[in-house]
Amino acid sequence: MALNVAKEVRKDALVIRRASEALAAGPQADRRALLALLQATKEIDRAFLEHVARFPIGIVIRYEQIEPVRLRRIERLFAAAQRVLAAWPPGRGAREALCAAFPREELEQLLLGLLQLYGEETLVLSRSVRLPALLAPVRELAAQRLVRVMDGVAERLAKQAVLMVYR
Repeated sequence: MALNVAKEVRKDALVIRRASEALAAGPQADRRALLALLQATKEIDRAFLEHVARFPIGIVIRYEQIEPVRLRRIERLFAAAQRVLAAWPPGRGAREALCAAFPREELEQLLLGLLQLYGEETLVLSRSVRLPALLAPVRELAAQRLVRVMDGVAERLAKQAVLMVYR
């Protein structure tokens, strides 16, 4: 799990860096940047899969199923990062930049939406794990339960994060 979280952090950091670069280059760069980011996330996935290949499961990521969800998440994070960077008050910190970019309720909805997209992506990815046919229904039930838990945690986490930003 720690490896998976680290992989997602690398992806999100890449999105934020590219949002900053695209902001400097102008709006025409955005679409190209988003598609390049989608490709870059595949490379991060590939490296992750090579690293976990020693585990006794097979994973074949069906990108045709995951790309729409992943692209929505990338687009939202990219736009949010650009909005924060554009609103960043000179000489101020990240908290002030978030407050300048988003009203409290909108920030909470943004964070919740991003976290829910992680859950949606998790559900799609869970179907990439190769298991014997008899275990496939168990995998689906477990994945759905995990996503329900993730969604519940997402609500609490979004509220807590906003409380920290707007304290």
